[in-house]
Amino acid sequence: MSSEQTPTPTQTQDTAGPRPRRLTYAAVLAGLEGLALLVGGVWMLVLAMTGAPDDRQQAVTGGVTIVVLALLPLLAARGLLARRSWSRGPAVITQIIALPVAYNLIHADGAAIPAGIALTAVAVAALVLLVNGETTRALGIRGPGAQK
Repeated sequence: MSSEQTPTPTQTQDTAGPRPRRLTYAAVLAGLEGLALLVGGVWMLVLAMTGAPDDRQQAVTGGVTIVVLALLPLLAARGLLARRSWSRGPAVITQIIALPVAYNLIHADGAAIPAGIALTAVAVAALVLLVNGETTRALGIRGPGAQK
């Protein structure tokens, strides 16, 4: 193990004990986003197979892409629950990607507007939880210039 991978006594103490609620909430939000993507991707695949899309191949590709993209927040949620420091990166990336999607939904018509508002709320809340000091300490993440 390199010195970067070897936990220091301070790091071990920070990650010991019960999981902070903020970390659990962040994991739950990431997991919900992953499940929503999974359901949406499967729904697209079902519609592609049973409906009459303009381009069946494009519809299937879109559904498969969304199902695969669902793995990122689902794996991040699992890692957050297990207090793995690597999991914060994918969770943050998921939230950053969700914000432009939410913006487009808010500027659409009909039922997409409330979905965009909900997605914005979830993404911002998850970002706040993920960058919180308690969360970073629980994951054993050191800031720049932190002593080893």
